[in-house]
Amino acid sequence: MDNRAEVREFLSSRRARLSPAQVSLPAGTNRRVEGLRRSEVATLAGVSVEYYTRIERGAISGASPEVLDAIAKALLLDDAERAHLFDLAHAASPVARPVRRRSSTCWTPHASLQWMLDGFTAGPAFVRNGRMDLLAVNRLARAFYRDVYDMPGQPPNLARFTFLDERAYTFYPDWEKFAEVTVAILRTEAGRDPHNKELHDLIGELGTRSGEFRTRWGRHNVRHHGTGSKTFNHPVVGEMTLAYEGMALEAEPGLTLTFYTAEPASPAEERMRLLASWSASEYGEAGAAANDVAEERR
Repeated sequence: MDNRAEVREFLSSRRARLSPAQVSLPAGTNRRVEGLRRSEVATLAGVSVEYYTRIERGAISGASPEVLDAIAKALLLDDAERAHLFDLAHAASPVARPVRRRSSTCWTPHASLQWMLDGFTAGPAFVRNGRMDLLAVNRLARAFYRDVYDMPGQPPNLARFTFLDERAYTFYPDWEKFAEVTVAILRTEAGRDPHNKELHDLIGELGTRSGEFRTRWGRHNVRHHGTGSKTFNHPVVGEMTLAYEGMALEAEPGLTLTFYTAEPASPAEERMRLLASWSASEYGEAGAAANDVAEERR
């Protein structure tokens, strides 16, 4: 895959956001570019201007890990951005092997994984892929994301919900933040798995149908999404601030297991209990009910 445009736009966007003062360089006068000059990045990275220019124009194949690391340090890349740069370099290599990802249309969880999801009753628990499809859930996650499951098109997809469903603006009180995170996750996955047709189809759909998505996609932001807290406004039980933990599944490359929990003795915990009670009446007591619904729709 020729990813020269991706490399060029990513590196130029990272260069444009830096000022000389941020990297201890004199600003000088007559600056005709936004951010750092290529020559300044080259100096900071310890490579020739010609070599850095070739890399920024997309000729990243063959760049050594040492050179990539030096460029990452020169551009003050964070861990997610540095990993993305290495992913772009790997994808550009003529001997790179395609990343093996499970298709969202045929993957089903091992029984033991579903048992673990069902055994977690303190909050929503689910497995998603880099495309943000919900692939396996417990009953509380099915109730929590009821509007996502209500959208046409399968499997249920968090990115499609965020940008193509008006209910997302209510469900996410800080919609702007969720939108930025969603795009950054998709951009990160596109760097890791540039040959994924399902992923590119989704990005194409969102880019065609949502101006908000197009604007954010052009920023080339990436991120690792592992732990933190988020506030939601659920249509049944109201506002909840929940902590989350996400972890990669070792046995299933590309899939992430996420748990949401409420702080003990908080209003959010009480509302989570209400959601559990509502979901029991709405979806029944079977722990695997959510997956049964998803499977029927596939």
